[in-house]
Amino acid sequence: MTQHHVHLGTNQYGKAEVRLVKITRDSPRHEIEDLNVTSELRGDFESAYREGNNEHVIPTDTQKNTVFAFARDGVGAPETFLIRLANHFTDNFDWVDGGRWEARQYAWERIHAHGAAHDHSFVRSGQAVRTAVVVRDHAHTHVLAGLQEMTVLKSTESGFEGYPKDRYTTLPETDDRIMATEITARWRYNTPEVDFNAVYDSVKALLLEGFAEKYSSALQQTLFDMGTKVIDAHPEIDEIRLSMPNKHHFVVDLSPFGLDNPNEVFYAADRPYGLIEAAVVRDGASEASNAWAHMAGFC
Repeated sequence: MTQHHVHLGTNQYGKAEVRLVKITRDSPRHEIEDLNVTSELRGDFESAYREGNNEHVIPTDTQKNTVFAFARDGVGAPETFLIRLANHFTDNFDWVDGGRWEARQYAWERIHAHGAAHDHSFVRSGQAVRTAVVVRDHAHTHVLAGLQEMTVLKSTESGFEGYPKDRYTTLPETDDRIMATEITARWRYNTPEVDFNAVYDSVKALLLEGFAEKYSSALQQTLFDMGTKVIDAHPEIDEIRLSMPNKHHFVVDLSPFGLDNPNEVFYAADRPYGLIEAAVVRDGASEASNAWAHMAGFC
């Protein structure tokens, strides 16, 4: 029976979390690239949903195989790899007018054996997981780079004072506390003509520098300072979004044991936690349109 009271809304489909490991063996000293890639297509797929007609449904297995096949020629910067996938699907299938391609990249470093870095043995490493997203919407391509799981802590030069208080407030003011967080960040480029690897390294360093360099009156202030440093240093970036949970550390009361505690022994609480999220945007930034659509969480 034809249904006239509903219509198909926004939709996409594809293959999620294709685990790709590429070993380059063109010399005795091997290189490793380790990614988790997702491919999702958008376009004219209505007949599949409404009628069960699969003539436009590129199998998700085909999308997975394309990821592996493209890796044979090399991966490189994850942003560049995703742009290649976007170009392939939108150029070769007329009814595909866009999509979303995402990657998480895991870092490895060489194992040191007998005082030297080994040619083909590695250990997982890295201070953060690198992320990348390419969103294609007809003629528009948006490139979002980022990182996640970067945990940082400063043991002083942080406080929290001057906040409103009511009968439910029990938190004491302090001008000397531990401030810790796990940084998730994504930044939006205004051009694809970028040395993505070099800019990633620079942004990561700027975020760490911004976290560390001055007294913090609140995690909100530190977040804004970190984002501003990135925007000021990189004209090719129009906005950066940051999600930073406050990983609370509470001073333990040792007085029942006859001991003092001059801000040295803490209880690290994993939940509940404050969650601070904001975008720092360049004045006059390019239009984001649907670049951030379907992003899990704030960024």
